Amino acid sequence: MAVQFQVAHASLVRGAGVLAGGPYACADGSAWRALTQCMAPSSWAPLPSVAELRQRSEALARQNRIDPLDGLRDDRVWLFSGGRDETVATPVMERLAAYYAEWLPPAAIRFVRHPEAAHAMISVSESQANACEKFASPYINRCGDLDAAGEILSHLLGPLQAPAATPGGELLRFKQQPYIDGRPIDASLAEEGFVYVPRACRSSPCRIHVVFHGCRQSAGQIGRRFVEGAGYNRWADTNRIIALYPQTAARHGPALWSWKWITNPFACWDWWGYTGDDYQTRDGKQIKAVRAMLERLSRPRQAPD
Repeated sequence: MAVQFQVAHASLVRGAGVLAGGPYACADGSAWRALTQCMAPSSWAPLPSVAELRQRSEALARQNRIDPLDGLRDDRVWLFSGGRDETVATPVMERLAAYYAEWLPPAAIRFVRHPEAAHAMISVSESQANACEKFASPYINRCGDLDAAGEILSHLLGPLQAPAATPGGELLRFKQQPYIDGRPIDASLAEEGFVYVPRACRSSPCRIHVVFHGCRQSAGQIGRRFVEGAGYNRWADTNRIIALYPQTAARHGPALWSWKWITNPFACWDWWGYTGDDYQTRDGKQIKAVRAMLERLSRPRQAPD
């Protein structure tokens, strides 16, 4: 989802951190392609080529459904793949790196590989994090001193102040309904999201980092384990960064806005089209909602709803 939001809003976003994700437009609206080509490619279900991925992206840009792709040229990306990740294979991440290389210079792409890491967020902040090689809830693992949140933010933003030992800002809840037409659940969004606001950001401007949780990591599934333990808040506190944590919700049922049947039992972000054909564009229901949240946060001297 981080890749989708970045490409759809290439003129706005300045970089992305991606742990075990696929290239933009990889699934191309197909759950079958998502589960095969874009997660576990094989000889009978190969990954789309870089040329094909670029062609899909450029077609959407020509239709003005996503921003001009030249907006990616000044971005930076941090990519991670684990050697024990049995959910998203390393070749998928390699294809994502190659996709980015169509626009970004080599120095802007950092690709980190860890031979023992399973499919998880890698954090030194979660006190009850799983072992590095474990694949189990809450899908937050400790792999020695690898601090994914810190590495992502440092690569995207440059040298940072050391993180706070204990975050001293506010972790606020807010209603997500004002940022979407209709009911949040009809786009597989939760009723509430979270935003972490350092004290310094109450009185002067700060940057915003959007943190998309993974599948099975929504607050409805694991409580605040991700928003408090992924590791971003400690860095945000000392570096004038607001961390926005939009939230999905598990959904298996009809959406009233279209009578479309939504199947998203693990509360994944929509990267294969369960919310509709526009899912990966600026008009995608989830992408529009997060963009509206950013607009709200950009208003000076106002607290979230």
